Amino acid sequence: MLRINGIPVGGYSKYGINTQLLKMQYWHPHRPHFSHPMTLAPDTLRQISDLTRTHYQDSADSFREGTADHDVSQNIAALLRHIEGEAPHTLLDFGCGPGRDLRTFSGLGHRAVGLDGTERFVEMARADSGCEVWHQDFLALDLPDAMFDGIFANAVLFHIPTQELPRVLAQLRASLTPRGVLFSSNPRGNNQEGWNRGRYGAYHDLAAWQGFLTEAGFEELEHYYRPTGLPLDQQPWLASVWRRVG
Repeated sequence: MLRINGIPVGGYSKYGINTQLLKMQYWHPHRPHFSHPMTLAPDTLRQISDLTRTHYQDSADSFREGTADHDVSQNIAALLRHIEGEAPHTLLDFGCGPGRDLRTFSGLGHRAVGLDGTERFVEMARADSGCEVWHQDFLALDLPDAMFDGIFANAVLFHIPTQELPRVLAQLRASLTPRGVLFSSNPRGNNQEGWNRGRYGAYHDLAAWQGFLTEAGFEELEHYYRPTGLPLDQQPWLASVWRRVG
């Protein structure tokens, strides 16, 4: 069985949640009762990235089919309404997947650039959207400075291990123009991270997420839970919008 820092990757419950997930709670000043996290070594981080990308590479066709009709218009509108200045805007779809939302942004007249770590998704997104799409590992980004008016990070940043999140957020911030806007949507949790159905994920609550973004140099513009119209315990997604400050 594959192990990460001595912890087996396997062990799914009947609900598909890795039984090791709850044992990997991390420390954060906004949740000081959690223990300090283990440090993930560079080789372990590469393994996490490689295995998560392999999961998406192997399931790319079914993923595209299963998400093609997902309605994220609320999230797209949340990003666009907070961007200052006249359109069209230059936007980065960070973790663009097969390119569904790139097509939407481009169809609205914006200059949209995609980025994904999964080679098959990059090929799909280029072919389906006609947009420029960059193939980059999320843990080894090479982004231009102050290029984007907005970054759309829909269902992606939860794949960043917690210890690497401040660094990745700093890179995203640096790629935004002054007062540029970052949108993020992630499955929320009680500040756990680990393996879940072949993918690595970190599941933050609102307070911890706010702490990470604030410390990275953003100010909050709004947040909400999805899907809309349901009780909170049936809204697993935390969406938030942030402006680059400084």
